[in-house]
Amino acid sequence: MDLYKELVVLRCFTHSDMVRIVGSESAAQWKIKSYLKKGYIERVRRDLYAVVSMETEQLIPSRFQIASRIADDAYVSHHSAFEFYGYANQVFYDVYFATERRVRPFDYDGLHYQPVVWRSNVGVREINNKVRVTSLERTVIDSIADFIKIGGLEELLRCLMLIPFLDEKKLLEALEVYRRGQLYQKTGYILESFKDEMSLSEVFFAECKAHSSASKTYLFDKQADFVFHEKWLLYAPKELKKLVDKGVSNDDAI
Repeated sequence: MDLYKELVVLRCFTHSDMVRIVGSESAAQWKIKSYLKKGYIERVRRDLYAVVSMETEQLIPSRFQIASRIADDAYVSHHSAFEFYGYANQVFYDVYFATERRVRPFDYDGLHYQPVVWRSNVGVREINNKVRVTSLERTVIDSIADFIKIGGLEELLRCLMLIPFLDEKKLLEALEVYRRGQLYQKTGYILESFKDEMSLSEVFFAECKAHSSASKTYLFDKQADFVFHEKWLLYAPKELKKLVDKGVSNDDAI
């Protein structure tokens, strides 16, 4: 059972991993077929396998470990990264990951693995438990950029309310990945509501203002209760935190 023990350490593995361990293509094919039949492993998708515990008969890898092995450069992002850090208001059945490779969405073990646009490795961390995930700061910026597609405004705000601190330098590095003036506007407006809780300085907001677009824009599709925030040249709710208090559906931010 030495081979099984090696696979347990990997948690997830590919055909190439098996070839490296057993030493030949034919032996790898035979072992994978044998272990699938015995229930020691499960096929997640093409060329990706998850190891099953012999004791509990449950999967050993977490959703985050699986997402990190979908491709060599894959990493967990957006709301799934908030979940990994423990700052999500609710757990989604969607697992968001990014990779430069062209990967189709797929379902496995009751979860939907959904690729998002890969932008760069800036702020991507590799954790000791074999998870590759965006830093908390990169996660915040990615989620502000894409909240109309992922989770909605209310869920984003509830996640932000759980975060005790953000590194300003890392936030600006993540914003530089996008180089979009409107994203600086939206980030400045949204995070200003949490500046005290997150210990964000006026220097950070001055940087956001300096890189903002010179054009007026909307936080999302025009709403009747929007007001104009002159500082950010942005049409948006008057007070974000009140949206969480009264509740707003995801449809309101799509």
